[in-house]
Amino acid sequence: MANNMDSYTFHAKRQANTPIAWVPSLYFAEALPYMAVMTLSVVMYTNLGLTNTQLALYTSWLYLPWVIKPLWSPLVDSLRTKRWWILAMQLLVGASLAAVALSLQTAMWIKLSLAAFWIMAFSSATHDIAADGMYILGLSEKDQAFYVGWRSTFYRIGSIFCQGLLVIMAGYLEKRYNVPVAWSITLGLMGAIMIVLASWHTVMLPRPANDVAMPVASENGNLLRTFLSKKGVFTAVLFMLLFRLPEAQLAKMAQPFMLRSQAEGGLGLSTMSVGYAYGTLGAIGLLIGGIVAGWLVSRNGLRRWWWPMVLAISLPDVVYVYLAHAQPSSLWIINACVFTEQFGYGFGFAAYSLFLVYFSRGEYSTSVFAICTAFQALGMMLPGMIAGHLADTLGWINFFYFVCVCCIATFIVSALVKLPEDVS
Repeated sequence: MANNMDSYTFHAKRQANTPIAWVPSLYFAEALPYMAVMTLSVVMYTNLGLTNTQLALYTSWLYLPWVIKPLWSPLVDSLRTKRWWILAMQLLVGASLAAVALSLQTAMWIKLSLAAFWIMAFSSATHDIAADGMYILGLSEKDQAFYVGWRSTFYRIGSIFCQGLLVIMAGYLEKRYNVPVAWSITLGLMGAIMIVLASWHTVMLPRPANDVAMPVASENGNLLRTFLSKKGVFTAVLFMLLFRLPEAQLAKMAQPFMLRSQAEGGLGLSTMSVGYAYGTLGAIGLLIGGIVAGWLVSRNGLRRWWWPMVLAISLPDVVYVYLAHAQPSSLWIINACVFTEQFGYGFGFAAYSLFLVYFSRGEYSTSVFAICTAFQALGMMLPGMIAGHLADTLGWINFFYFVCVCCIATFIVSALVKLPEDVS
């Protein structure tokens, strides 16, 4: 009996150190709170009756933790281990989701749900820091290269599960119950999933010997000087902020546009249809576009495909002008338009991502890249905050024309930045 128990314990420890047991589930878990904050909240608040102005302003503020993430990333490293932060944040995300679910049954549901989403957003951003640290500490360099595909694939699966399947589920429940009850059940289930994932990772996450709390390095001044002294830093920051100016507004308002009635200028789709069109087909188009772009850049380099990528992220925005004018009732047409726009976004976003990697090369590359991603989040946050007001003021048709005009900013900053010959 004792030998059997020893054998089981040894086998469990081996399984806990097997990357396949924790890398996919870790990045699946990383996707859920981010998509809940950025996507589910928009659909939920639209169906609960908030105006475009309100929901865009409130949910765009939730980008703030990712904007300021570089400021507290050193504290995460210095206070506890990466393993502790991962488990604690997954539990806190689960509790936050449960809090949102419960808040929808109260008279103060707007304030309480937003407070819970704020906690979830900070927990999610902190989890990102710890998960990426665990990936580096818990894997050899060979395994890091091998599992990078698993990592990105399961993050995408988590995204589709959240903004696709869970939105479809919420739409189904809206037909059986009222909207608050439907979303309480959906978010409660999501919270339970996060608790299960935290329990799984309690057993399966490795315990690297070098996963220890580290003192905060007093190099912030050197890091800032390094960032500001980089060649072309001004145009690079402009590029980070403005390249996605049209997409930042479109991404915030696409789902409300689909959900609003045709009398309001929208498409009048059900929540289930939006979950299928935008959350599933759109997400798949985004994924395929990124894969195709990566393959082409690996063959020919970034300079060869720079302008095709810039055009790909910009020109498909015109499909929303068509949708606002025509208000088609055919789901085939709507799905094709959404897939086309998201494929273009995925294809063009590769140019943005690769530029950040290129610009971050050199001293303090990891920290410089973190600063770049903060500007990236700020570039989504600020336009998103005013997108709802613009949609309410201009109307849907003129709003989408305005989004297309904003593509001029994308073209200008894309022409200003300097690219090396060897980015691939």
